[in-house]
Amino acid sequence: MTSIRTILIIAWLTVGAFLWLEWTKEQNAPADAPRVETSATADEEALPPPGLPAARDTGVPRAPGSAPQMAAATTPAAGTAPRVELSNDVLRLTLDGGSVRRAELLHYRESRKPDAPLVRLLDDTADSRYLAQSGWVSERGAPNHETGFVPADAQTRVALAEGQDSVSTAFVWTGADGVTIRRTYTLARGDYALRVRDEIVNGSAQPWTGYIYRQLSRIPPNVERSMTNPDTFSFRGAAWYTPEEKYDKRAYEDFVDDGPINQNNVQGGWVALLQHYFFTGWVPQKDQAANYALQTRGRVHGVSATGPEFTVAPGTKDSTEATLWIGPKLPERLQKTAPGLDLTLDYGIFTLIAEPIHWMLRQLHTLTGNWGWAIVLLVVIIKLLMYPLSAAQYKSMAKMRKFQPRLQQLKERYGDDKQKLQMATFELYKKEKINPAGGCLPILIQMPVFLALYWVLLESVELRQAPWMLWIQDLTARDPLFILPVINAAVMWYTQRLTPMTGMDPMQQRIFQFMPLVFGVMFALFPAGLVLYWVTNGAIGLIQQIWMMRIYGDKDAKK
Repeated sequence: MTSIRTILIIAWLTVGAFLWLEWTKEQNAPADAPRVETSATADEEALPPPGLPAARDTGVPRAPGSAPQMAAATTPAAGTAPRVELSNDVLRLTLDGGSVRRAELLHYRESRKPDAPLVRLLDDTADSRYLAQSGWVSERGAPNHETGFVPADAQTRVALAEGQDSVSTAFVWTGADGVTIRRTYTLARGDYALRVRDEIVNGSAQPWTGYIYRQLSRIPPNVERSMTNPDTFSFRGAAWYTPEEKYDKRAYEDFVDDGPINQNNVQGGWVALLQHYFFTGWVPQKDQAANYALQTRGRVHGVSATGPEFTVAPGTKDSTEATLWIGPKLPERLQKTAPGLDLTLDYGIFTLIAEPIHWMLRQLHTLTGNWGWAIVLLVVIIKLLMYPLSAAQYKSMAKMRKFQPRLQQLKERYGDDKQKLQMATFELYKKEKINPAGGCLPILIQMPVFLALYWVLLESVELRQAPWMLWIQDLTARDPLFILPVINAAVMWYTQRLTPMTGMDPMQQRIFQFMPLVFGVMFALFPAGLVLYWVTNGAIGLIQQIWMMRIYGDKDAKK
């Protein structure tokens, strides 16, 4: 009876855990951005370039060895740069020198339909504005993300050719007094990391002082809210990383209310805007300090890294580099791009378990070529590792089933004297070496793994739209025919029939009998990959239990 009560408690805790997860996700789900009637133009809703510091002690970091700023000289040369398309084998970008205005991910589509549009991560249309921007600010004139840069040559489309390892395009700004800034964008084959290098050449007779800024800005999208739509509950907002304070994030709706983030003179960090499966992030040169800030203007929300400040002496040059990640959350590539960038793949409180599960799934996928079979193999491996515990569990349950008649006799003998009944039952357990709690530990160990896999399925872009076989063509979506939830309910029901219920009162028996139905309905809303995991786990457990019953239930119990 103790074992049954424990199983019931664990089962209801499982249901409660998922209800809590859904409730907390509902509470934390970003609210749909309200439709605001406004007469503002698209330009008025864009984030402007940062202004010059009012004084030299404002905290804008300087480049190593830079001298104090000189007095103002001339005004910048303005102009609107034509757009250039730059593409490798995984990204197609549209640039205008100061901004990456569009970015299409060539290996990802909005749906599984062959003719579905490509995922467009960056976009410059009015209601979907999402831009990656970079520019300079100086009292003597400088190009910002809105004006100043022009293409260095006449090419308007630059694509990766056969045999090329990388492709690049350049933009140039020339000041009125001979200062030039050349910006080069470079994309390597198979890479989502856009390298951005700025080289300042001072051809004037005076030192030139300015500071660089890099920012990401977007109008938060409206997302259809649904229990079966994982985009509903995914985090959408800004994230940043510093070597001292590590990873932090803030949802769009909290940008203003939670105040400034106060991250100054950061070296070796990054800033990003996150969404489900994909994100963009600026990674400044690791030995150059920058100040991080959140910004809002109308519907537009942004995050920026400003600095360092450079002073370039006459006849000399200086440079700064940054990496702009535009793409999916691929942990191994992100780890190589910048420290902590893989934390954008956020598993919440289950990170410690989810990360090794994700790693194991990737290895199994390499072996099988199919994420569904990788999940099945993951269950088999976990079952093998836990076999000693499972064997003890099923051995105990088989013995309990064999001794049900004797347990029933004790119940009839002692009637309503529960204290004597419990003492006699424990004496029987002790004599026959039955552990009524033997089934608890394997279940308790399985639950964190199960919950962690839930987050892996929701957050891992590799499993996005991944098929298994036959009717399951997307492991991250619910089973369209509800076959797996029905199989799961059937496995639970048959396993329940093999579970001894001696000593359980009628109310507990009725609750226990409803468990397959409760889990069947609950799992009908969960990702098919998660249900596949639980069905495989239950089916293997059922086979183990039947086998143990033959050994320990139909024969004399082994001591």
